[in-house]
Amino acid sequence: LVLLLNLEKLIRLQRKTSSIRNICILAHVDHGKTTLADCLVASNGIISTRLAGKLRYLDSREDEQIRGITMKSSAISLHYAAGESEYLINLIDSPGHVDFSSEVSTAVRLCDGAIVVVDAVEGVCPQTQAVLRQAWLENIRPVLVINKIDRLIIELKLSPQEAYTHLQKILEQVNAVTGTLFTSKVLEERAVKEVEVQEALSEPSSGELVYDWSAGLEETDDSHLYFSPDQGNVVFASAIDSWGFSIHQFAQIYCQKMGVRSEVLQKTLWGDFYLNAKAKKIMKGAQSKGKKPLFVQLVLDNIWSLYDAVVTRRDKEKVEKIVASLGLTVMARDLRHSDPKVLLSAICSQWLPVSQAVLSMVCEKLPSPSEIGAERVERLMSVGTRRFDSLPEKTQELKQVFLDCTSEETAPVIVFVSKMFAVDSKALPQNRQRPLTQEEITQRRDLARQRHAEKQAASQSAENPESANAGGTPAVTSPTAEEEEKEHFIAFARVYSGVVRRGQRVFVLGPKYDPALSLRTLPDGCSAADPLPSVPHLACCTLEHLYMLMGRELEELEEVPAGNVLGIGGMEEFILKSATISTSPACPPFTPLNFEATPIVRVAIEPKHPSEMPKLVRGMRLLNQADPCAEVLIQETGEHVLVTAGEVHLQRCLDDLRERFAKIGISASKPIIPFRETVIRPPKVDMVNEEMGRQQKVAVIHQAKDEQSKYPEGVHVDSTGLVTLTTPNKMATVGIRAVPLPEEVTRLLEGNSELIRTMEQFSLFAREGKTLEISQKTLEEIQGFKSKLEGLLQGHKWRNAVERIWAFGPRRCGPNILLNSVEGYRRPSVWQCVEREKEKSEAVMLRDFDNSIVSGFQLATLSGPMCEEPLMGVCFSVESWEINGESELGGANAVEATPSSGSGQGRRKGDTTDCYGPFSGQLIAAMKEACRYAFQAKPQRLMAAMYTCEIMATADVLGRVYGVLSKREGRVLNEEMKEGTDMFIIRAVLPVAESFGFADEMRKRTSGLASPQLVFSHWEVISSDPFWVPTTEEEYLHFGEKADSANQALKYMNAVRKRKGLYVEEKIVEHAEKQRTLSKNK
Repeated sequence: LVLLLNLEKLIRLQRKTSSIRNICILAHVDHGKTTLADCLVASNGIISTRLAGKLRYLDSREDEQIRGITMKSSAISLHYAAGESEYLINLIDSPGHVDFSSEVSTAVRLCDGAIVVVDAVEGVCPQTQAVLRQAWLENIRPVLVINKIDRLIIELKLSPQEAYTHLQKILEQVNAVTGTLFTSKVLEERAVKEVEVQEALSEPSSGELVYDWSAGLEETDDSHLYFSPDQGNVVFASAIDSWGFSIHQFAQIYCQKMGVRSEVLQKTLWGDFYLNAKAKKIMKGAQSKGKKPLFVQLVLDNIWSLYDAVVTRRDKEKVEKIVASLGLTVMARDLRHSDPKVLLSAICSQWLPVSQAVLSMVCEKLPSPSEIGAERVERLMSVGTRRFDSLPEKTQELKQVFLDCTSEETAPVIVFVSKMFAVDSKALPQNRQRPLTQEEITQRRDLARQRHAEKQAASQSAENPESANAGGTPAVTSPTAEEEEKEHFIAFARVYSGVVRRGQRVFVLGPKYDPALSLRTLPDGCSAADPLPSVPHLACCTLEHLYMLMGRELEELEEVPAGNVLGIGGMEEFILKSATISTSPACPPFTPLNFEATPIVRVAIEPKHPSEMPKLVRGMRLLNQADPCAEVLIQETGEHVLVTAGEVHLQRCLDDLRERFAKIGISASKPIIPFRETVIRPPKVDMVNEEMGRQQKVAVIHQAKDEQSKYPEGVHVDSTGLVTLTTPNKMATVGIRAVPLPEEVTRLLEGNSELIRTMEQFSLFAREGKTLEISQKTLEEIQGFKSKLEGLLQGHKWRNAVERIWAFGPRRCGPNILLNSVEGYRRPSVWQCVEREKEKSEAVMLRDFDNSIVSGFQLATLSGPMCEEPLMGVCFSVESWEINGESELGGANAVEATPSSGSGQGRRKGDTTDCYGPFSGQLIAAMKEACRYAFQAKPQRLMAAMYTCEIMATADVLGRVYGVLSKREGRVLNEEMKEGTDMFIIRAVLPVAESFGFADEMRKRTSGLASPQLVFSHWEVISSDPFWVPTTEEEYLHFGEKADSANQALKYMNAVRKRKGLYVEEKIVEHAEKQRTLSKNK
């Protein structure tokens, strides 16, 4: 009944936008988010206050309860009354483990504010910084809860004064992270402004401004950004003991006792103030005079003495005194309980209830949906490379609709779905069991008696097989069972404008939807109910069910006004992972979510019984929809591959597949570890760190001569690494040289793949005679990218290289370059989009088969010669490209000038076919082979994916941590001690290939005192040469005849080759019986 009344209140409050607060709880793993959420849920009577913290109500999955960590974000609506005003709080609890940071992104997008929880002992951890950054990127306002203060008393045994200093340091750490984010934003904005000013003035007169880099910071007010208890945006708490307070509460308590105004107390309770007992005044300078600060004297001393009486000394008399002085009533069974924490919780939950402190801070300090900022709206609406100004006018008008956040009939509906989550059909309200009426009970009783009678009759006539048939009962039950087994998807969404109603027709806009295109195609004033022409990435659907999310429960709703978080049923056919829903086709799709973690761990999956393959395919499709970060692909080899963010995430996905989505036995391969292949400059020292001597160089030259004899006919490799290769029909010859790219260039190319893709698209359109509209901002970014490239590619061998770039690869946007060094061949530049004027004046033609050269390069960079992995950081320079007998081939730009005619008349005119197949195909193959030989002519290396690993450990297990790291080829970057604790933070890098089972081993070896957080960071060249054999005497001494010690790169390379079914050179011992000596034979 309480819940029903509560539900009615919540539905009533949904209409009042100013009373809604959409918040999420963010923190590092194990800092107490779900325990805090439990305390807030208990305040609404949904769970018992005694179970708060133990039940972990919002961790509804079985594996979450077993592991003790949250794996998916779940929402609940709470009611909170403060005096006259009532509030509806939509609370989303999010995971803290780095593998599930994508769930944090989906939660943050739907909220207006965040509660950041920090452990009082561990302080700011890597994920704390990550979640603060995510909140910053989404423009949502955070408040701070410093949790687990009981650990300072019980575990660290700090005095109140030491605890005060420790808490100050934690606040400084959190504010330092916020400050860094703020500074970078201000300086970025200032740089943009300066560029605009200089453009306007045309002559740069403001030269002296360059030196004063902090000018913008001084003018900008940032006081509201930081956490400070006197501003009321910090709560000190211990969620497990269910107490928490803000300074405001103690200011209210003491203002009557001390006769000081509560505003004065609020400003002085935190900071360097003390109470002068004689003068009865609050004075500044507690630290310099060696006095107790007010916070210690009035707040911490009381909490410490309570813990001392209840937990440490168990002093019954003192406890009774405290209870009487606070005016609380504690039940006799709590006083008698053997566990002191029960009594402590009973006292604290009445004296300083944590839910009261946190929820009042949320309602006062965090904005309501109607207070959404213009900057945030523009950022949400500017998708991809488009600026807000470049959007169509009708779309820009919707900005006001966002800002108004009204629930009027005329307002267009705008909803954002951040993720899809799966629920069992039993959990849906329409399938929930309701209490039976008297007639239904009678009916069921009669039915049960009838069945019983039938069963008895059947057992008596068992001899007669025909009459034993049970009259079609299985046929009736099977569809219902199937129906129950079916997974239903619910869209996790928020209404930004208008009222969403059940049965309403709406547009579903995919992430690539372009409002400008649809406004041209669709008639004015059309709605989703009208029959409309098809528009790419736009679908129409009906909203079948609307739900209020109540943790593990769902409550059905008829309509949901603006500003609320809700669940929408029946959208699985229209939405894959996230989408925008609107009644206006002018609405743009929202900016894609910012994911912190990149999926890197791949496994191939197959069913235990091959006949169950269709079930696996369906299960993987459902898993892909249900998990924002997991990716599902079918490789060229036909393997079904699952890509996840880390080991814990992988385990959860496999469990989900087995038990929920596919419901079959599956076997997963060992993780498929990605590598990259690259070339380096010839090393100056050998494997025993001695300078390359003459003897070695001679050996290397002999080796090169031997290798030349290995090359097939038509391939020539000279001593400089230039490969010349002729096509089988002797019609064309290409000369290729491979050069390693500087590391910074590779990193730049990798970071700008989106820009490269845009440039490639522009060139493609230009070739077809069309134009692609690119916003000014993107053009500026491309220009900046080009100038950075020019700055990095210096020196005579890279002279004019940026202008000569032919293509990027693999997939036309990768970190490898094809350079045009062919004398006398000028082709359209890849930088066409930023050099349009220059291009118009001088028309440049493409040579025939230009595309074949590019395709060959793309194929070569997609799978290298070492183990068929993509290349990285390699520049292939085309030194020569001759086509013999050009007249025979019809050399009149027939193929490339009109790509549309490539298959028909273009093929006949410009592409001859002989016994070796079409000439363009021969050229592609020749180009690919030439690139591979050029690659092999240089020192080859493998590149491994690397994790950055952050480990927090106490001093006594440091040695073991280092032991585990060195065993797994890890490299420690730095270690630092956290002030005021005995914790060390170790930062290391670790190859992904060595990371499986790393977290478990680390926990076992350190008895659970150290737990690592792994995040994919970068690619790193493995220094050892996989093809190395000893050549000098020292190397023979060190490494034996055939380099007997394990070559790390060779081990990785052979493992990949074996997995792909390629040839691996290894010795297999066949008859390994032990040789017996003659004396034993007697």
